[in-house]
Amino acid sequence: METHEPYHYGLIARAIAALDAGGADMSLDDLAAKLGLSPAHLQRVFTRWAGISPKKYQQFLRANLARDLLASRHTTLDTAAEAGLSGTGRLHDLILQWEGMTPGAYAAKGAGVTIRHGLFDTPFGPAIVMATDQGICGIGFTSHQDPALTYRDLASRWPNADFQQDGRLDSQVQAAFSGGPARLHMIGAPFQIKVWEALLAIPEGQVTTYGDIARRIGNPAAVRAVGTAVGRNPIAYLIPCHRVLRRDGGMGGYHWGLDSKRHLLTFEAARTEPPVISRVIG
Repeated sequence: METHEPYHYGLIARAIAALDAGGADMSLDDLAAKLGLSPAHLQRVFTRWAGISPKKYQQFLRANLARDLLASRHTTLDTAAEAGLSGTGRLHDLILQWEGMTPGAYAAKGAGVTIRHGLFDTPFGPAIVMATDQGICGIGFTSHQDPALTYRDLASRWPNADFQQDGRLDSQVQAAFSGGPARLHMIGAPFQIKVWEALLAIPEGQVTTYGDIARRIGNPAAVRAVGTAVGRNPIAYLIPCHRVLRRDGGMGGYHWGLDSKRHLLTFEAARTEPPVISRVIG
C-alpha cells in the first residue's frame, strides 16, 4: 500500500508545475515522460493523493477559475456556520482542533514559547512549517521566494519566541496534507483570530468574499481590516484563506504567491465537483 510520504509530495508538486506550464493539451503520456515515470504509476499516485486524475485537474486550469467559483460555489458564512464545520471536503472531515493564544501572551510576542520549524515537501511545493506544543502555528509556501524569506516572515510575527529547527515535524506535516488529524495553535491578535476562525467555516470547494467575512464577524464595515487579517493568516492551507475572493470575482492577493492560491483552488474545485447524474427517460 502506498503512503503519502515526502517523495509523493514532491512528485505531486512537480506534476502540478508541469501541468500548469503545459496547459490543457498535455497528455498523460507526455506528463509522465516529463517526470520520468510510467503513465500508470503517475495516474495512480496523482489520483490517490488528489482524489482526481491529472486530466480532471487540467480541466480546471483556466484563467476564469475564480469567477466561475464565485458564480457557482459562493457560500455565505452564516449558512456554513449553521451547518457546522463538518462538510463534504476532506479538510473538514478531520477532527480539526485549534487553540488561540491569549491576548496577554500575544502581546508578549511569543516570549516563553518554543516554536519548532523545518522545511518540508508538500503537494503544493516546499513549505516552512512551524509548531508549538499546542499544534501547528505556521505554514508558509516557499515556491515564490527564498525559503529564508518565508522563515523570516513567519518568525517575525513572534519575535520573542525560542525558535528551534526540528525535522521531526514530518509526521504532523504528512497528516495535515493527507487528510489526517490536525491540531492548530493560532497565534495572533483577537481580531485576527476571529477572522481566521471564520475562514475555517468555508467548506472545501467553495469560496466566499471579504465582505461576507466582515458580516459574519459582526463588523460589516471592516472589509479592509478583514482583508489585512486574511493576508496575515500564518497557517496556509489549513486555515483556508485561499478560499476568499474579491467581490468582483477576481482572484485577489495571496500572501504565499498567487500560483499557490490558484493551485489550491483548482485542486479543491476539481476534487469536489458534483458528480454528473444521467437519467434515462423511458
